[in-house]
Amino acid sequence: MTDLDTTTLDTLVERLERAAEQLRTGDLSPDAAAGLVEDCAALASQASAELERMARASVQEPAPGQDSLLASQDTLL
Repeated sequence: MTDLDTTTLDTLVERLERAAEQLRTGDLSPDAAAGLVEDCAALASQASAELERMARASVQEPAPGQDSLLASQDTLL
C-alpha cells in the first residue's frame, strides 16, 4: 500500500487552526467573525471531501499479502 499524500489536508487543518485562533482572540468585529465562521465551514467541507478521497484511495489497493489471500480464497470456491 502506498503512503497517502496529506499535504492538502494538512494545509486545510492549518487554515482552520489559524481561523480558530483569530476567533478566540475576540478582536474581530461581529461581521468579520461571521465571515470567518463561514470560511471555516467551507474549509471543513473541503477537509471532509479530502478525507473521503484519501479513504477511497487507500481501499483501492489490497494490503500487503492480502492479494495472495484473496487469490487462494477464489481457488477454494
